Parts: sequence; structure tokens; C-alpha cells
Amino acid sequence: MSRQESFQGSLPLLVLKILARRGPLHGYGITVRIEEISEEVLRVEEGSLYPALHRMEEAGWIKAKWVTTQNKRRARVYEITLQGRKHLETEERRWQAVNAAVARVLKYA
Repeated sequence: MSRQESFQGSLPLLVLKILARRGPLHGYGITVRIEEISEEVLRVEEGSLYPALHRMEEAGWIKAKWVTTQNKRRARVYEITLQGRKHLETEERRWQAVNAAVARVLKYA
């Protein structure tokens, strides 16, 4: 499994966490934050991000709106919803439990 393949399942969790902490962001801003925080270990491709954002919007975890940026360009900005915050809490707990279990296996196997 490649680094990119293993990362795909965690993309919605990372997006929700960033939106919960940073507030509304456009897709490029989300990408930059993930890459910066991960120290470039995680690379987000447009072909992965935008379909994920669309699925998350359909699920009710985020909402999007069009805004005009400072340099007069239109950008779609994403914001976490209350339902998204609840999902984030659940998924974050699940992710931490899975990571702890994997760490135990790696340590004691």
C-alpha cells in the first residue's frame, strides 16, 4: 500500500479537523494546511480533495459558499457544520483507538 493510498481514508477526518480549528477555508487553503502540518509527508491531490469535499457536503458535514477574494477572484469556501463536528468527535476517537491498537501490535509482535 502506498503512502497516498493509506492516507485516502483519513482525508475527511483531516479536512474536518482543519476546518474545526481554522474556520472557513477554500480547497487550496485546506491542502496547504494538511501539507504544512504534516511537514510535506501528506500530499493532497486535487483529484482526491474535491470529490471528498463534495461527499462531505452531501453528508452534511460541511457547507460551502462562493465568496470573492481580496484579489477579486471567486472561491468556494468550506465550513464545518454541527453535524460535521459530531462526526469529527466520533471519527477522531475511532482513529486514536485504531492507531493505539496498531502501535501495540508493532511494539509487541
